[in-house]
Amino acid sequence: MTRVFNFSAGPAVLPQEVLVQAAAEMLDWHGSGMSVMEMSHRGPEFMSIMAAAQSDLRSLMAVPDNYRILFLQGGGLAENAIVPLNLLGRKPQPAVIDFIHTGSWAGKSIKEAARYARVNVAASAQESRFTQVPPRAEWKLSADPAYVHICTNETIDGVEFAAAPDIAAETNGAPLVADVSSHILSRVIDIEKYGVVFGGAQKNIGPAGLTIVIVRDDLLGHALPICPSAFDWKTIADNDSMYNTPPTYAIYIAGLVFQWLKRQGGVAAIEERNVAKAALLYGYLDASKLYVNRVNKEHRSRMNVPFFLRDESLNEAFLAGAQQRNLLQLKGHKSVGGMRASIYNAMPIEGVQALISWMTEFESLHS
Repeated sequence: MTRVFNFSAGPAVLPQEVLVQAAAEMLDWHGSGMSVMEMSHRGPEFMSIMAAAQSDLRSLMAVPDNYRILFLQGGGLAENAIVPLNLLGRKPQPAVIDFIHTGSWAGKSIKEAARYARVNVAASAQESRFTQVPPRAEWKLSADPAYVHICTNETIDGVEFAAAPDIAAETNGAPLVADVSSHILSRVIDIEKYGVVFGGAQKNIGPAGLTIVIVRDDLLGHALPICPSAFDWKTIADNDSMYNTPPTYAIYIAGLVFQWLKRQGGVAAIEERNVAKAALLYGYLDASKLYVNRVNKEHRSRMNVPFFLRDESLNEAFLAGAQQRNLLQLKGHKSVGGMRASIYNAMPIEGVQALISWMTEFESLHS
């Protein structure tokens, strides 16, 4: 069997150790005689899996005791509706939500939230074609919004916040909400700077089907009456993410990834690797005459690296050659074109080196 270097933006590469362990446990989990896929979600076997996964994630991310970790379904896209449905009840209606528009995913969040509230786009990088985070001095935040929403890593556009912005003084203490789908667990995040962080698991955590929400206690219990009970964070929290049948196998795989990440030395250690991988790839791109990355250097994503061939007539030849060398899923998102290399936690530096080797070879053929 040949394992490829999978640069997909999601569902994405998983640690090989995790896949090997899951394969070994497929038919018989820890002597139970059952696959995790077959277990009752309320049986002692799965309950132990769930408890370990939650505990390991809390430890890895240093989640304070006054925050709840929720395991839901629906993905990051569904959370774009679930977040306002849970937080708008904190304010008299109609409430306003502030957004910082940094790219495709922030745009989706804005569009969805506008179904439930007034939206204030406090800053936008659209004029720069989403190649940067809008300068903080230019943000025009509301005086008392229900919350302020940011997407801390734009999977499609390759823009990343280096740190949480300080918004409390300008917004009457409004909570900061972050979509962290595509860089969760890739870098140290100060959870206390946020009221809510959420993300789909299928990029850095596990297979599609699981969504993680980390929410501060005081933000529970404010859902609008129209919020479905299965998406009411307080209901989910009160039932330890077992109000309805959770995505059991996705949680199991996520738990194995958390254990793998702990064996790597935790989030700080994996962040060092991610810095090295990103520096290697961006360094090559910046020195190249054929390829270009258009994102402001201060705001480049460590996880999702979009790049373009200056001669785009060579795109298909580049992708065909990459596939022949087992370098897959490099085609950029259809909305922006070009190429994209997603180099999540489970992508080894050897994968980045192999990509650069092919890029160098291809450039020499077309210089």
